[in-house]
Amino acid sequence: MFGSGAPPGPARPEFWRSPLRGPWLTSVFGLVLLFGIPVLFGTGLLSYAAYNPDLAAVNDQTPDKGWLGFYLFSWPTDPSWLYRLNQGVHVTLGVVLVPVLLAKLWSVIPKLFSWPPIRSVAHAVERLSLLLLVGGALFEFVTGLLNVQLHYIFPGSFYTLHLYGAWVFIGAFVVHTVFRVPLMVRALRSRRLRNELRVPASGTRPEPLDETGLVPPRPAQATMSRRAALGTVGLGSLVLFAVTAGQSIGGSLRRTALLAPHGREPGRGPNGFQINKTAAAVGIRAADIGPQWRLVIRGPGYASALTRAQVLELPQFEAALPIACVEGWSTDDQHWSGVRLRDLAAMAGFHDRAPEVFVESVERGGSFSSTVLRANQVHDPRSLLALRVNGADLSPDHGYPARIIVPANPGVHNTKWVTRLTFGASS
Repeated sequence: MFGSGAPPGPARPEFWRSPLRGPWLTSVFGLVLLFGIPVLFGTGLLSYAAYNPDLAAVNDQTPDKGWLGFYLFSWPTDPSWLYRLNQGVHVTLGVVLVPVLLAKLWSVIPKLFSWPPIRSVAHAVERLSLLLLVGGALFEFVTGLLNVQLHYIFPGSFYTLHLYGAWVFIGAFVVHTVFRVPLMVRALRSRRLRNELRVPASGTRPEPLDETGLVPPRPAQATMSRRAALGTVGLGSLVLFAVTAGQSIGGSLRRTALLAPHGREPGRGPNGFQINKTAAAVGIRAADIGPQWRLVIRGPGYASALTRAQVLELPQFEAALPIACVEGWSTDDQHWSGVRLRDLAAMAGFHDRAPEVFVESVERGGSFSSTVLRANQVHDPRSLLALRVNGADLSPDHGYPARIIVPANPGVHNTKWVTRLTFGASS
């Protein structure tokens, strides 16, 4: 129905000339992705679970997720670095795999232009799965990289788009893997990696023609070896690791994180560590956090409004905890001091058990101006309504007069500029 011959251009097999293309090289890149993609997907699901989206509407950025939330569980507070590790792995691995993904797409690009586009119903299904696989991969990696840089230029919520896109992509990935693994195994066995790494460009020859359609029928002379191609991709991944991992590892390596969001470390001193949003950026006015500020504590049959001086008069405790955010950056442990959340729960009438708490900020608008913390988070003795950090009062950008700090909690749920705590409520 499409005619007997392919139109001029990339639909013709002769258009593609690189002698490097073939099932072996494609399978090498595919093997790396076969191990890397499931780790990315798993850490992404864990990141979503850390927001406790099944707890309350204000925690859920994907209210129509339905059965996609079947695995959700109560996010723990131990170890305190759990979210920092999870997001560090998720973001760093995602960035490191970019050269591998691009190389894999380069190696199979002739298949995207195969002619005729549809030969049968089965072929149509295969083409659709390939479209979802390639489109899903590009969508997930692009939105993830934009999120790391805090560039929210895509329509809608990043969390919603990224979650739904991840499920579409992983579905296509599983289908593709099931059908392609036997071919990949045969291709990998066709030649040894050790031997291939010894072959220079002058000795590089095309793979034998086969049914995959990846090997060009009229190859050009090799200008680089497969060893060089693999080395280039590996070096690209290594460089990206070097300029990304420091934002999660912290310490002196923070300076090597060239891809981390910059200009968000407010000077030196006790408050001189990373922030995502400033007080000015979210409309915090001087009157909101000045002498008129009150901390309202509520519980069943209980309500109290305290000044900051009165909150400081309550028993103060310390906790050394990091801040880790979905973008992959994190801080080293900061030394926080303030009132334990479970002590505030006791003031509200919960003496025997720590309940959930609905936390509200003076922040106007935004997706995370309020949150709900689970009972296990409130009960943890390290969970604080922090008033000071590293021996100094919180700065306005770090949440003055008071902020939440909870072990292993995503950064956006460590609410800043807290004005109301309602214990035993989820809204």
